[in-house]
Amino acid sequence: MEPEHQTSTSPRSFTPSATFLACALMAGAVLVTDVARDEPPPQPSAAQAFPRSVRPVLSGTVRPLPPSDPVRLRIPAIDVDTSMTKLGLDAAGALRPPPADSPGLAGWYGKGTAPGSTGTAVTTGHVNTRSGPGVFHDLGALAKGNTIEISRADRRTAVFTVDAVEAYDKKDFPNKKVYGSSGLPELRVITCGGSHTKHTGYLGNVVVYATLTAVT
Repeated sequence: MEPEHQTSTSPRSFTPSATFLACALMAGAVLVTDVARDEPPPQPSAAQAFPRSVRPVLSGTVRPLPPSDPVRLRIPAIDVDTSMTKLGLDAAGALRPPPADSPGLAGWYGKGTAPGSTGTAVTTGHVNTRSGPGVFHDLGALAKGNTIEISRADRRTAVFTVDAVEAYDKKDFPNKKVYGSSGLPELRVITCGGSHTKHTGYLGNVVVYATLTAVT
């Protein structure tokens, strides 16, 4: 069986213009391979979402870093410790996934914000592949307050704290909310999730929202 792929929206920096309108008309979210599903990935609970009745409070209080490529990503709560590869967009403006034969590899949008710099950095990886669980199989199990560490080429480590974990149907993917910036150094970690069918793959996405809280 060949890998199934999900259409993605562009993670280009959000501006309230035709760029966003083009993204909004696409099928919604990051491209991730899905084949092997022996163990369904965990999905975030409602308790990990942003409160709907008040403005979200972000955890960031640290001065942003200058741009530098990320080289390694660690998420201690779900035992992720992996190298990172730069990803680009395809002709349709969709974020290309990490190689299907590297299920443990995480990717980042190389023409966007570098993790730790001001803006929204976008990171993605497989949830499942032909060979088994992908690097972000357990992403939906993260909780508010968990940390994500990204080592950079400048030998600094950007430490992000999770503000929320949410799941969306692809047809209702909130482009502005996910790719927009609050002006703080933020991180999004995205993979496939939600319900699944053999012919279409996963019908949704899991999105982790995190903000820079320390630099080591």
